[in-house]
Amino acid sequence: MIKKGNKLYSILYGTCPKCHEESMYSTKNPYIITDTLKVNEHCSNCNTRYRLEPSFFYGSMYVSYGVGIGFAAVAFVISYLVLNASLKTSFFAIIGTLVVFMPIIMRLARNIWINLFMSYDKSLAKK
Repeated sequence: MIKKGNKLYSILYGTCPKCHEESMYSTKNPYIITDTLKVNEHCSNCNTRYRLEPSFFYGSMYVSYGVGIGFAAVAFVISYLVLNASLKTSFFAIIGTLVVFMPIIMRLARNIWINLFMSYDKSLAKK
């Protein structure tokens, strides 16, 4: 189990990178498409602003490319090497994986991006 205070905790759970107490997103479910990328303005616990500057999360597009490649590689390994599917079937497995996991990939990329610029502060966490 990943504990609070670790960047990986904030990345995987989408919590405030400073206090790890509140979700950054207005809706926890990434599959509510209209709310997938809606980020709260600030943390209600530590008052950390999530948008450090206008268009801050544009940088996460570069991260999402890498995360998407990771998901695609796993889909290929599972379909082609484990299940012995053809290359054509593996290609469709990769496309399907990227479509199904796109909301999660986008959120993970944003979580990684903001955690590159902010660190956990133990004094801000709830006791």
